[in-house]
Amino acid sequence: MQNNTLNNIVFSVLDLATIKEGDTAADSFHNSLRLAKHTEQLGYSRYWVAEHHNMPGVASSATPVLIGYLAAGTNNIRVGSGGIMLPNHAPLIVAEQFGTLASLYPGRIDLGLGRAPGTDQVTAYAIRGENIRAGDTFAQDIQQLQQFFSADNSNGRVRAIPGEGLDIPIWILGSSTDSALLAAALGLPYAFASHFAPAQFLAAIDLYRNNFRPSGSLASPYVISCVNVIAADTDAEATQLATSLQQMFFGIISGRRRLLQPPVDDINDILDASELAMLQQMLGYTFVGGPEKIKDTMQLFLDKTKVDEVMAVSHIYDQDARLQSYKIFAEVMQGITMKLTV
Repeated sequence: MQNNTLNNIVFSVLDLATIKEGDTAADSFHNSLRLAKHTEQLGYSRYWVAEHHNMPGVASSATPVLIGYLAAGTNNIRVGSGGIMLPNHAPLIVAEQFGTLASLYPGRIDLGLGRAPGTDQVTAYAIRGENIRAGDTFAQDIQQLQQFFSADNSNGRVRAIPGEGLDIPIWILGSSTDSALLAAALGLPYAFASHFAPAQFLAAIDLYRNNFRPSGSLASPYVISCVNVIAADTDAEATQLATSLQQMFFGIISGRRRLLQPPVDDINDILDASELAMLQQMLGYTFVGGPEKIKDTMQLFLDKTKVDEVMAVSHIYDQDARLQSYKIFAEVMQGITMKLTV
């Protein structure tokens, strides 16, 4: 853990391949590739996509396929999962899929693993069937996955080909203290979903750091915090753009999920005070504003949390505004002014 500042912090991207109103999943994939190319130019470290199912506005369900598409269209940025919901899959299949990706794009593939189903319970049953309680064996499944990746498994009865002997970093993803303790016990890097589950974030990263056991994979704790970022040229413009994010999360809370909606002039016109209060509980780590406001609030966040890396997710309806948001965020994090065509 170090005292990170805006000039030395690692910064990355989380993408859900969100489908906006009026677009298709294909449009979303093309927009994701455009964003991946853009953020690679801007100096972002990694680009992760997340496994979700049965959500009309989220197209990243076939996560390894999308990772391959994004890796093929970029050159240097690391591409990976934020994450693969491991209980939905047999560890061998994950090892083979990511072994294939790592063979095609060596040194660029990350494997982030989560325990949640990435969907509702009915859909989880459709995915897992009689293996519905697979989350209970999450730790053992991670260790089995590590075994498949190990060169020592060359004499095993079951082998991951490709996958065996490849250096594929494994990350533990979480939104609770349980995941923190598991990441610490296994000596793996830890990525926390503070963009939608802020309540246990500080407690979880403290537990992770205090209980961390060095491993062959990692000598000291490493924390990524995923946060919502809506940046624009002015605070007022960013506030308006953020109303798409607010509508999206209210749809999750209320069970009325829709495609990503265009921004509105005033969120108070469509949500009342109690609904906005519920949103605030989920969106506690959301950074909205122009460059100066983003700079000030992000530095306060780094001072408080001492995270090693910040991963920005930006649910913005207009693609050009989304690209501009990531450009402004990169400028803030690097402390420089960059001139790139959006």
